[in-house]
Amino acid sequence: MSRKRRKSGNKAGSRKGPAGEPSQAAPSQAPAPAGFKIALFRKRRIWIAIAVAIAAVFAFGVAFHLLNGGGPASKAQHSAVATFVGSENCAGCHQAEAKLWNASQHKAAMQHATDKTVLGNFNDLSFDYFGVRSRFFRKDGKFLVETDGPDGKLAVFEVKYTFGVDPLQQYLVEFPDGRIQALSLAWDSRPSANGGQRWFHLSPQEEIRHDDILHWTKLNQNWNFMCAECHSTGVAKNYDASTDRFATTSAEISVGCEACHGQGSRHAAWARDRQSWWPFGKREDSSKGLLVRFDERRNVAWPIDARTGNARRSLAPATLSKEVETCGLCHARRAAFHADWVPGQWLSQTHAVEALARTTYHADGQLRDVEEPYNYTPFKQGKMFAAGVTCSDCHEPHSAKLRTSGEGVCLQCHASDKYADAGHRHHASADAAPTCMSCHMPARSYMVVDIRHDHAFRVPRPDLSVRLGTPNACNDCHRDKPAQWAAEAVERWFGPTRKGLQNYGAAFHAARTDAADAAALLGVIAADKNAPAVARAGALSELASRVSPANIATARTALADPDPMVRIGALDMLENLPANQIWPLAAPLLADPVRGVRIRAAALLASVPAASQPPADRARFDQAAKEFIAAQRANAERPEARTTLANFLAQRGQSDDAETEYKAALKLSPQYATAAINLADLYRQRGRDTDGEAVLRAALGASPRDAAAHHALGLTLSRLKRPDDALAELQQAAGLQPDQARYAYVHAVALNSGGRRDEAMAVLKEALKRHPNNRDILSALVSFSRTAGDAGAALGYAEQLAVLTPEDRNLAALIGELRRQTGKAN
Repeated sequence: MSRKRRKSGNKAGSRKGPAGEPSQAAPSQAPAPAGFKIALFRKRRIWIAIAVAIAAVFAFGVAFHLLNGGGPASKAQHSAVATFVGSENCAGCHQAEAKLWNASQHKAAMQHATDKTVLGNFNDLSFDYFGVRSRFFRKDGKFLVETDGPDGKLAVFEVKYTFGVDPLQQYLVEFPDGRIQALSLAWDSRPSANGGQRWFHLSPQEEIRHDDILHWTKLNQNWNFMCAECHSTGVAKNYDASTDRFATTSAEISVGCEACHGQGSRHAAWARDRQSWWPFGKREDSSKGLLVRFDERRNVAWPIDARTGNARRSLAPATLSKEVETCGLCHARRAAFHADWVPGQWLSQTHAVEALARTTYHADGQLRDVEEPYNYTPFKQGKMFAAGVTCSDCHEPHSAKLRTSGEGVCLQCHASDKYADAGHRHHASADAAPTCMSCHMPARSYMVVDIRHDHAFRVPRPDLSVRLGTPNACNDCHRDKPAQWAAEAVERWFGPTRKGLQNYGAAFHAARTDAADAAALLGVIAADKNAPAVARAGALSELASRVSPANIATARTALADPDPMVRIGALDMLENLPANQIWPLAAPLLADPVRGVRIRAAALLASVPAASQPPADRARFDQAAKEFIAAQRANAERPEARTTLANFLAQRGQSDDAETEYKAALKLSPQYATAAINLADLYRQRGRDTDGEAVLRAALGASPRDAAAHHALGLTLSRLKRPDDALAELQQAAGLQPDQARYAYVHAVALNSGGRRDEAMAVLKEALKRHPNNRDILSALVSFSRTAGDAGAALGYAEQLAVLTPEDRNLAALIGELRRQTGKAN
């Protein structure tokens, strides 16, 4: 979804739903006291005149102060919980900033649909998409679209809000249950000369039918959860789980001042207080009543080193970058679990932040083309962030535009005589010379027409493209050349040593290909204090399936890291250890200062019964567990949250409550097979596999191509002693998701158990081509080959496995035996 919004014309301080009118106007702001002109006619009267002036100022100040809530009431204003006052109130004093904001995309991020705000052509235009003809038209002053509704039938819907302005504009439809949904048909607002001024579908190559989770009427296109937090200010979701309805409100429909600065009532009170005591400033509050002071750039200079041509920050950056964490609220891939976000704090206080996930990032940390990008994690991978650059060093925060045009923003810190000449760029003969962004901020298109630049500011690495299959900026332009050609050119220009901060691609590639050295490479990244924290967090999470005594020591150190994402990654790494090993390591983090760390620790320790918990830790666990449960309740409209809560309750032995939550998740979304799989497993533990079968078959009715559900059903049918039916399901799972090695392995084991060893071997050998370093597959090939009497084949597979598990003494003994059998013993 486009993450942009608009500002309402309602008065500041109002509380409203997106379609509502203000319920109450805020008090008007009092004028500043008038200046006092002191006329001194005679020298001998100077002290009398000054005394009179002081008395007048004091009298006026007292009156003004009392009329505007001075005295004890003013103290109450400063100590009270901060509330929203609206951007219009802020503009009274901050006129220059308000002018910039008024012209920004933040101001227009979400708007009521009017003649002035709607950019799309609603003059009875039609658009065809996989057999569905949608029509855009107007009637009675309303903007209407006829398109496929939740049942797949054509119906007419009113567009209530616009979403974004450039390079596309989406449209929102409000439903009677309070849900607001984003249409997947959008308006390309670019000029016609650039291919714009047209309707298009956000998934043009894939048919999204009415029963698909991505259909515009379904969960994953829901504004209340997916969009509202970042497109409006002061959003309260107000979801009622008992009725499955929303009553979402916002303090301001657009991204206003308080979306970044937080609730402004105490700052407004401070400003009134200062005015009332002018010119004395009776109350000096260093915070100025603000929730955060964005002062990271204050007294900071970036002098350029003449030798290197690069600037260096005059002051060392703080561990916590207040600006980056604040901007991350909307510019990070994250999921909120607590409503009380405060600007300037770690984002992990209120949000689960994605690190270097496989589905979102290439092994070297570059963004994949399939997911909408957010700049927070890419930026935190980069050298600029490590050097102390903040968002507003490059972007004017109120307009969100670059501080200077073109490459000027880069040349603030990088000397033009070194970096803006042909000697650095090596493209003097090119028709269009590459820019800084061309090489260091490669662009990708999302939502069909939205071009975004990678904010990791990475050095182009075609050599990694050769080794790891990752993209590179050079071949973005030279598409007719192989990566090796580009790598050789870069080496000729800059020498054989590749520099750059993102040196973890090999480790993540090894993990994703199950390479023998994956654990060692990941351990190096996880322990490297100079590596980006998001990379270290990702490396720790990847180590969860490769835990060893050596990297447990790494996890122990990471649990005390200053960055909460690293601490969470270390907790992830411990997930597969026995509970008695985990507790002494993780228990101290139940009282971590960051909420996201505390609730991850609680989830990790959930399987330990209360009676087995050390008495000194029980209160801390109980408190963190309450926070964990509250975090899931905060997203009770999402099947993922209900399932996560159910998993926690099941681990705590609350099976009936867990069953209720799993069923609630499936009611919210029958397509969410994870809930069905986990419910079936709960039934397995309770001896109810027949009920588990029914749940899984219902899930497959909603999602017939879900490989995980077929796999789980196969295992259930096997326990129910129906091997033929089980085998069919396991085979289907392996066929639907051949990249999942586990499915192929289990399918082969089932074939072998059914006396079909040759077929089992064929499945394993084919799977080994896709997963050459998978230990389960190699172990099965060793076992099946030995049983078949093929010692030579068993030896070959065992030697492959030994490379991956050199510490396995039993395997070493087996290899010795197989060598004797085949006459290959030394």
